[in-house]
Amino acid sequence: MNIKEWLAKFDWAQVVDALFPVFAMMGALAVGAVILLILGANPIRAYIALLEGAFGSTNAIAETAVKAVPLLLVGLGICIAFRANVINIGGEGQMVVGALLATALGIALPDLPGLVLVPMAMMAGFIGGAFWGGIPGALKAYFNVNEILSTVMMNAIAVQLMNYMLRGPMIDPEQALLASQIPQTARLSTAYHLPRLTPTRLHLGALIAIILAVLVYILLWRTTLGYRVRAVGHSPHASRYGGIRVEQHVVVALLLSGAFAGLAGAIQVYGLNYRMITDGSATGFTGSAGFNGIVTALFGQLHPLGTIPAAFFFGALLVGANRLQRVMQVPSAFIIALNGLVVVFVVSSDILQKRRQHKRMARIARAEEDAAKAVTPASASLTGGDV
Repeated sequence: MNIKEWLAKFDWAQVVDALFPVFAMMGALAVGAVILLILGANPIRAYIALLEGAFGSTNAIAETAVKAVPLLLVGLGICIAFRANVINIGGEGQMVVGALLATALGIALPDLPGLVLVPMAMMAGFIGGAFWGGIPGALKAYFNVNEILSTVMMNAIAVQLMNYMLRGPMIDPEQALLASQIPQTARLSTAYHLPRLTPTRLHLGALIAIILAVLVYILLWRTTLGYRVRAVGHSPHASRYGGIRVEQHVVVALLLSGAFAGLAGAIQVYGLNYRMITDGSATGFTGSAGFNGIVTALFGQLHPLGTIPAAFFFGALLVGANRLQRVMQVPSAFIIALNGLVVVFVVSSDILQKRRQHKRMARIARAEEDAAKAVTPASASLTGGDV
């Protein structure tokens, strides 16, 4: 096959679909440039500052990777949930609960060796997030409760639980003696810190997240469980007819989705903060990774391996935006607006992409139907002639 034939048969529509998130990002940055002009700032200088903040030095690249870790882990959970056609908006609460359990374990067992306790803490975070995600999963599967509402409500419960624990049973003993108390836990033992690539803050959690992305890909596309989860998401009625327990796999999908978010919370504590601290909101601890992880997964085409570069890209956006604000002296509200624009454009691109796919499938179906109609009369006349 020569190059012309290959180009003629190449499915360019799929290439365009794959580039939709990139187009969405360019659109968001274009609107952001207009806002910068209104604010009296030079958009070119601003975006150069953003790139320098994210990639301008070894430390900047490390900070970008650090920001990407929770986004990737939450995004992996979102990939699993979306494949089962359920939506997990509860990443914030699941991160909080996973972090609470992992931190409590580290505080309660200060004398265990790090090689023993750190894996236990990671597993505790995984289990905590799984529990918090499994509750709306069971409500969805067995009582048909909308998972969007239940996961958002679980976020609110998790925040209140965190505020209670960090102001009461888990508060730092030194803070408990002060009149003006900061809601935070005691600092974890140095032996429990995840290894770092000195002199940066890049920790072992980045490698863990990448390995898990590969494992999630294997789970979804190379195992029976993954096939069943995807089958349930594609057609629950056909799956039930084929003998798949639909309700059970809906619960499993949200359970695993919450588990990865809970692990992200545990890694935030053991790899970065070394304690839990709150300003009274989930964002004060998570940095909105529970919500941004959803956009990261959509940007990665809901594919575990695609979520890796997507998480790194959004990590770069978050880190670079801080430098943009400092250099250009724009209001902090612009950074919030830019993040919001990215979310809106990426989600919109996903909707447009699905519509394109549906129209393309409809055209293919009509073409096949027309071809069948064209063949049928010829066959009938041939049969009549023979008779």
